[in-house]
Amino acid sequence: MFAVYASAPNPDDPLAGLTLGERPEPELRDGWVPVQVKAASLNMHDVFTLRGVGISPDAFPMILGCDAAGVLDDGSEVVVHAVIPSDGWVGDETLDPKRSILTERHQGSFAERVLVPRRNVLPKPAELSFAEAACMGTAWLTAYRMLFVKSGLRPGQTMLVQGASGGVATALVALGRAAGMRVWATGRSEAKRAVALEQGADAVFESGARLPERVDAVFETVGGATWSHSLKSLKPGGIVVISGATTGDASAAELQRIFFLQLRVAGSTMGTRDELLDLLSFCAQQQIRPHIGLELPLAEAERGFRAMIDGETAGKIVLTQ
Repeated sequence: MFAVYASAPNPDDPLAGLTLGERPEPELRDGWVPVQVKAASLNMHDVFTLRGVGISPDAFPMILGCDAAGVLDDGSEVVVHAVIPSDGWVGDETLDPKRSILTERHQGSFAERVLVPRRNVLPKPAELSFAEAACMGTAWLTAYRMLFVKSGLRPGQTMLVQGASGGVATALVALGRAAGMRVWATGRSEAKRAVALEQGADAVFESGARLPERVDAVFETVGGATWSHSLKSLKPGGIVVISGATTGDASAAELQRIFFLQLRVAGSTMGTRDELLDLLSFCAQQQIRPHIGLELPLAEAERGFRAMIDGETAGKIVLTQ
């Protein structure tokens, strides 16, 4: 079958290992089901896989892609949940120390078919297209957990989203708006800030800009480049929820500010199957649609990867077939 895969890790030039070509069909196993992939979306995790981060050298070649929406053999339209707990794990699968996601131990979704555990396929709402549904499993689920599980925000409070044009950030803006928050966002360029406004942000600011007032919560995926600004933007007792650090770790934790203002810092990783079910239902009920900045056929995947690596993203990048 045709697939987009990492043939070998390359920390310095990730696209050197990006390969498009034939790979073996997935081998059936008990409790797992094949999904005919209609659409799949890119995540930074795919770039990390190309760099060899979070994957053992002997796992290559590895088909890329954590997220997908497609069709089961019986014709059911489904969305794939990427988090795979270890055998026998009970409870929140994101807390399982032996969990994995697609492309770490198991072949990913940038292919004609992907094999996943039966519990990892969820009904696709009819209101969402395959391309829209393919955005939900990682970026939108991460945003949903950050906002509704971790932050403790109430409708009417103010939230700040750093780096407003990425997949998680655009999801946070749209979900926050739908939930009744006052949503502010930052972006490096006018075009990126315009994306946040399109998704429903109440106000946008240049990265690092002084805000009109402090906020109740900051949502971080950027890391070192925005960490200090995030802490300075919080009200006393406020919370920063962090799910990524695309610009690297912060050079200073600013512990004095954290303890003196009684700030809270919460880490958040992906989300559970049940949270994905709730997210899909919420988007269908509220008519929320992900912002897709670039939609390409699977055969043009390299173009999508270059856009992601170069930071030329304005929402999600989706591959279809």
